[in-house]
Amino acid sequence: MKKRLMTVVAACACVCAALAETVFWKDASPVTLDATKTFELRIDKAAKTGDVSLLIALSAPVDDTFCPTVTLNGVPAIEETHAPLATWLPGFDATPIRSPRETREIQAGYRYAFPLSALKAGGNTVALGPAVGSPKLHALALDVDPTGEIVVENDDFRLVVGKDACVKSLIVKKTNEECADAGMQLPLFTVTQDRPFHNEFKLIHPNKRTVCPATRLRRNGDFLYVGFGHNLYEAQVALKTAPGYVAFTLIDFAVDRKPTYDYLRMDIPPVTSFRIQLPVKNRANFGNWLNASWDEKAVVCVAGTSPHPDVDHEARAGAKILYAEAMAGIKLRGASAALLAAPGREAFLDAMDTLEQDFGMPRGVKSRRSPDVQEAIFHLSGPSLPGDIDELIAYAQQGGFKLMTIGYGSLFKTVGSWGLCGNYDWRDSFPNGEADLKAMLDKIKAAGLKAGFHTLHSHIGLQSRYVTPVADPRLNKTRRFTLAAPLSAATNDTEITVYEPTTDVVMYAPCRILQFGGELVSYESYTTESPYKFLGVKRGAHKTHVVAHPQGEVGGILDISEFGAPMSCYADQNTDLQDEVAAKIARAYNCGFEYVYLDGSEGVNRPFNYHVANAQLRYWKLLDPEPSFGEGAAKTHFGWHMLAGANAFDVFRPEIFKAKLREFPFKQAPITQQDMSRVDFGWWYFFSPSGGARPTVGTQMDMWEYGASVAAAWDCAISILMPASELKRHPRTDDILEMMRRWGDCRRRGLFKDEWRPRLKNYAQEHHLIVDAKGNYDLVDYSQIAVGDGQNPVRAFVFSKDNATWVVYWHGSGEGRLRLPIAASAAALHDDFAGKAVAFEQDGASIIVPAAKRLYLKTTLTRDAVERAFAAAALLGK
Repeated sequence: MKKRLMTVVAACACVCAALAETVFWKDASPVTLDATKTFELRIDKAAKTGDVSLLIALSAPVDDTFCPTVTLNGVPAIEETHAPLATWLPGFDATPIRSPRETREIQAGYRYAFPLSALKAGGNTVALGPAVGSPKLHALALDVDPTGEIVVENDDFRLVVGKDACVKSLIVKKTNEECADAGMQLPLFTVTQDRPFHNEFKLIHPNKRTVCPATRLRRNGDFLYVGFGHNLYEAQVALKTAPGYVAFTLIDFAVDRKPTYDYLRMDIPPVTSFRIQLPVKNRANFGNWLNASWDEKAVVCVAGTSPHPDVDHEARAGAKILYAEAMAGIKLRGASAALLAAPGREAFLDAMDTLEQDFGMPRGVKSRRSPDVQEAIFHLSGPSLPGDIDELIAYAQQGGFKLMTIGYGSLFKTVGSWGLCGNYDWRDSFPNGEADLKAMLDKIKAAGLKAGFHTLHSHIGLQSRYVTPVADPRLNKTRRFTLAAPLSAATNDTEITVYEPTTDVVMYAPCRILQFGGELVSYESYTTESPYKFLGVKRGAHKTHVVAHPQGEVGGILDISEFGAPMSCYADQNTDLQDEVAAKIARAYNCGFEYVYLDGSEGVNRPFNYHVANAQLRYWKLLDPEPSFGEGAAKTHFGWHMLAGANAFDVFRPEIFKAKLREFPFKQAPITQQDMSRVDFGWWYFFSPSGGARPTVGTQMDMWEYGASVAAAWDCAISILMPASELKRHPRTDDILEMMRRWGDCRRRGLFKDEWRPRLKNYAQEHHLIVDAKGNYDLVDYSQIAVGDGQNPVRAFVFSKDNATWVVYWHGSGEGRLRLPIAASAAALHDDFAGKAVAFEQDGASIIVPAAKRLYLKTTLTRDAVERAFAAAALLGK
């Protein structure tokens, strides 16, 4: 924006000054507007386009008001607004000051808009006054802005906003793609108050949450000044322009107390939130988590630079409003958000990587570009460490795994899984604590594996020292109550009376827990009318000490975890308890772990969109080195920079395994891909076949190959819980691990073919990865066929390849022999698709083949004939 500040010559004898730049008249005597005063402003040439404004700096005693009469060449002003003075008159802060005579004064800045026709070449006469209270004029400036719009741009994109603050255009320069929906007439900024506070506005408008859209916008260097229809204050927003992004930071609100809120005893302005928003046209992809609309021609994203802004979108016809909102009580002033716009996915990720580095954010782009993020994960389950580590490393290597996750419960003492979370005392098997852990992690790394750490960073165990015998005041309470009557130190109290209404309090049995001081109290029911009471009270819940509590003590309902027996509650994220606990588990990570799973991340206070990611970040910042990538049980917008691996799912038993994969991770994969991320198709669990009260066929090769194939189609990873006991017990462990090794090797070496993806995304068809005679991988469609009466443990799948019909089969739980009504001359048996021949018996018109490890039967029979033969098969003993 180019501005022309003209010479100001006072027509009265009091003042005569030149105003070439913004000037504070330190030595000039102010002019009292007790009568009309005229000033001549001379310009060489009148502007043909643009806006004309007169800026005036006044002061007066606090009990006076201003309201000066203003004309330019006899033309009255068309609009009066308050203007922050410091932006054009340094040192004039628009806040109450004391004069040398100790007389309190208030300063006020005004901007008067005039039609362009009011300005003329040569002398221009400004008439001021009289004004109520005879205020003093300190400075005067004429501002001619020839532009009609505000432009914010870098080498990658150009954002155009009208002076009415409405977004007009957003163009990605390289592709010339217009990304803004200008027809929406959406202001770039809004401000929200819980209700109107200015007395006259409060009388006019309903007392409800009030959103005020921006109505004026101007730029001065790297700052935007945002005006609103109420004319009570302006917002100052700093701009940071960099390759790929522009960051917007709310600096403050310029407000003159005297003419706005002077009679109110409160901090001003009473702002609840401040929003930046853009109307963005829909494109092929929309990342709900990332908050980005994109295709290969353009990507537009509004992102927070910290967890503080509430980042989200609102759907409109053919477009979305992408926004970031700074919230009072979380971070209002100083909160930042960035606009990123780029010509396609990779250019966008480059820009996001720059933003992450510039603002010291976790390196989400670097994580997504790391090969680690696509690797399958060997997740230890119930190991006895460090004793079992050599055996488990051997299994991981056999399966071709490169990542090994270890849960906190394998290192620290636990009760009922989560019961001791927060204590984090070393297990007896780690007598030297960190030194023993470092030695074990060094062994894992020497074997070519990277170790990851699984934790529940926000959970506090109900049997931990933070709960019993004295509950920590920093445990989160979901609702506060004040004792209306004291509680004695006796244990026979059956009622607790409180001042606040008890409507809709927690009633799920394990979660009916109150905390007052260090004591926990359970209850059975409550009254719904005054006096409000909790009934059926039992003192000293969870083995806490029973003590007296005075009337007026504030407590509340303990925030019990929604998972488990329950065994944990949550830390209050508004206290330092999260940092204290995070430091304990970070000491373990820093022994040599390289990635993390942030489980239980949903366990935080409201607002979740802030605390989920912020709790993760409070832990993340303590980790050295920074994790290669993270996964977590809950994600919010800022978590994108930490959770490149998104999330895993819970374990599904073999009998429902494939159906649940279709129901959950298969559905999430295309959704998460729009967030430029992958999902973890796990957790899987290695079940051995078993009978008993809950029999299971156990994990079988076709189940995991079904998941591995679709995960590969979406470039996703897999986490598998691997208990050593089950690995030892399962008769097909070697075959299953070999199948996993092949899929990992195929992907890692870049041998996975893009033309396979559409086939693998057809979830109704199962696929099998084979190795041909040249050692190359190939993909075949295969289908399960019945074996005998279907009640035996042999599993068989048929496919066609090289003008032959093939059946890959194995015994799922042991060994035996299989009689098949197939002529010996029509069959050949191999230990692999292109492997060695395996002998079998001829029994008249049938053959008897071994049924144990995975084998491949090749035959000249048609597919239908093969299916009939296997349906007539009989399973024999060894």
